[in-house]
Amino acid sequence: MKITVLIAWLALTTPTLCLASSPAQCVSWPKNMAEVHLKNAGITDPAQLDESKTHAVRLASEKTGKDLYRDVYDITFYEKSGRATEVITSSESSSTECSISGVDVYVVSKKIGGP
Repeated sequence: MKITVLIAWLALTTPTLCLASSPAQCVSWPKNMAEVHLKNAGITDPAQLDESKTHAVRLASEKTGKDLYRDVYDITFYEKSGRATEVITSSESSSTECSISGVDVYVVSKKIGGP
């Protein structure tokens, strides 16, 4: 009985949660700004990056106002040497503009758990 209630609750709430995400994937703005911040901090040089291996995943998107969203991405950049740099970004977007705000960039220095 409890599993049936849980499945019913998930079925009813999941569509609502999905509708709360921003209308567009705006990964290019935080990705490009993260590259600039990494270069300015002396962590990596965009000329050394292998763009084909860059991996980005939107972790969260929260509606914060009328057509305004806070997007959080996990982005991993790979240098041609194989060295990886992982960052978490946070920025605001809308249905028509990805660059509503600047981009906060946090370098992941150590990841514990997960695959």
